Amino acid sequence: MSGPTSVSTGRASPVTLSQPAALQSGTAAHQRRRHLPLGLFGLIGLLLVLELVPRIGLVSPAYLSPTSEIVKTLAGEVGRPSFWIAVWDTVRSWAIGLIIAVIAGTVVGLILGSVGFLRRLTSSLIEFLRPIPSVSLVPLAVLLYGNDIRSKLLLIVYAAFWQVLIQVMYGAHDVDPVAADTARSFRLGRLALLRHVTWPTVLPYFMTGVRLAASVALILAVTGELVIGAPGLGKEIAIAQSSAAIPLVYAYVVTTGLLGVLVNLGARAVERRVLSWHPSVRGEVAA
Repeated sequence: MSGPTSVSTGRASPVTLSQPAALQSGTAAHQRRRHLPLGLFGLIGLLLVLELVPRIGLVSPAYLSPTSEIVKTLAGEVGRPSFWIAVWDTVRSWAIGLIIAVIAGTVVGLILGSVGFLRRLTSSLIEFLRPIPSVSLVPLAVLLYGNDIRSKLLLIVYAAFWQVLIQVMYGAHDVDPVAADTARSFRLGRLALLRHVTWPTVLPYFMTGVRLAASVALILAVTGELVIGAPGLGKEIAIAQSSAAIPLVYAYVVTTGLLGVLVNLGARAVERRVLSWHPSVRGEVAA
């Protein structure tokens, strides 16, 4: 019996190589267009429920404003400079805290994940510190920095740091030892080993950690503003609540929700682009 034969023409066919990528891209775009109306229908249904519930008296409008009132109030706030200042304060603290957490979590995670002795030495400490809620650090943050932006950054960095650290640490620990030994046999230095062996393995874990950290950082930014009174959307929510301006409270809550959606969509888009070669992303296309 003869095995399958292959005929080489001496040159690769560009059509054959490009078709799978084009088909995958077309499939992904088609699925996104198919799922988008379903998501919009769900959102429209929620808005209708929120409009009807206070109108028919199931919930008092003093506690839940109709959707139309919320949209009207939000439209009025969008035209005010103070609204955009509050949004900027929240986004700025979120971005600064996230950057600090990502850099620190990546560096520490690579070190602990690559050095077994350090990983074992710090495992108990990490498991003790990681479950501590960031909100419990509010008294310490206020004592150190008052209602300054640094108070928010303390909460944001502490919460987001663990998301990145754990993912990067496990990614570095997951490096194939055979690949690492092969690289060393070719006399690759530490930096070359990190670039060509360790980092490609860590990258999917890293992107997952960044996506989780981005959402957590936004939550803690708004929470810090709400509890500490630091400038931002959370402080505006607290002021509106104390003034009994219920539609304004929900308008700012909707604004924070929209920011969360944008953060998640942006993180997912970056993750799909950076990991377009990874089976997990290709699996989303095939799903």
